[in-house]
Amino acid sequence: MSKLKLNCFLLTASLLFAANDDGPLSHRIARSDALPSAGIRINVDLALVPVFVTDAYGRSVTGLARENFRVFEGSRQMPIQTFGRQDQPVAVGLIFDCSRSMRDKFPTAREAARAFFEQLNPDDESFLITISDRAELRHSLTSDFRELQSALLFARPTGSTSLLDGIYMGLQQIKKAHNPRKALIIVSDGGDNNSRYTERELLSMAVESDTQIFAMGLHDNPQSQEEIEGPALLTDLCGRTGGVDFTIKNLSELHVAMGKVGVSLHNQYVLGYYPPDTTNTGKYRKIKVQLMVPPNTPPLQVHARTGYYAR
Repeated sequence: MSKLKLNCFLLTASLLFAANDDGPLSHRIARSDALPSAGIRINVDLALVPVFVTDAYGRSVTGLARENFRVFEGSRQMPIQTFGRQDQPVAVGLIFDCSRSMRDKFPTAREAARAFFEQLNPDDESFLITISDRAELRHSLTSDFRELQSALLFARPTGSTSLLDGIYMGLQQIKKAHNPRKALIIVSDGGDNNSRYTERELLSMAVESDTQIFAMGLHDNPQSQEEIEGPALLTDLCGRTGGVDFTIKNLSELHVAMGKVGVSLHNQYVLGYYPPDTTNTGKYRKIKVQLMVPPNTPPLQVHARTGYYAR
C-alpha cells in the first residue's frame, strides 16, 4: 500500500492506536476526545489537519467542537475520526526584510519582531533569516530567543530584495526543526527584485511543505511593479499553507498582528480523517475545511491548508 504524505501531518494508524494516554498520542489529540476502540485499521494513514479559527478582528476563537467542522477531500465529505485542541511546541522561522526600502519602517518592524520572540514558549524553537541583496541565515534554530533579538539588533536596511530566496531558504531550514509544528513569518514591504528562485518553484516547495506561512505585508505606497505584485504572492502562499496574510496599513498595527500570530500558533484544532484512496500517488489532492456555526453567529474565518500531494 502506498504511503500518503499529508503536508499538514500524517500518523500511521497502527502507531496511534498503540499509544496510551501518556504516550505520543496525548500530545496530538486532546485527552477528552479518545480514539474509537473499535474498527482499528492497521497500516492506514490518518490525516491530521491543523486548523485555527479567527473572528472579524483576527483573534483566535476557542471552544469549538467536532460538530462545528466539516472536512472535504475533493468533493467528498470525510468523516472526522479524531478531534482535539493542540498546543504543541512550535518551530517558527522569521524571514525579515532588510532591504533599502525598509529604512523608515525598520525600527518599528524590529521592535515587533522582538515582541513576537517574547511570546514564544521555552519549548519552542526559532531561527532568523534576513533578506536584502541576498538571503542570509543570521541565526540557526535555537530556543534562546535573546540570541535572535541580538542578531536582528545588528541588522541594517540596505540593498535590494531577495524575498523568494529568503522564503525558500526558510522552508529548507525549518526541515531541521525538532518540533513537529512548523511555521514561517515573513515581514516585508514589497515584492521581489533580486532572487534566483521563481514564484513557481517557491509555490511548489511551499505546497509540499508541512509549514504554515504568515506574512506581515507593509504595503504602503508601492512604487515598482514588484511591490505592486508582492501582496498577491504573499496572499497565495499564506492561503495554500493555512496561514494568514496581514496587510499592515499603519505601522502601529504590526505589533497587534504579531501578537495574533503568536496566539494562533498555540491555539489550533486538529481534525483527523482517513483519506479515501491510498493508491493514486503523485497527485495533488484538494482539502477544504468548512465551519458550521449557528445562525446569527458573528463572522468567523477558518484557516487550513488547501491540499497535499499523495506520495
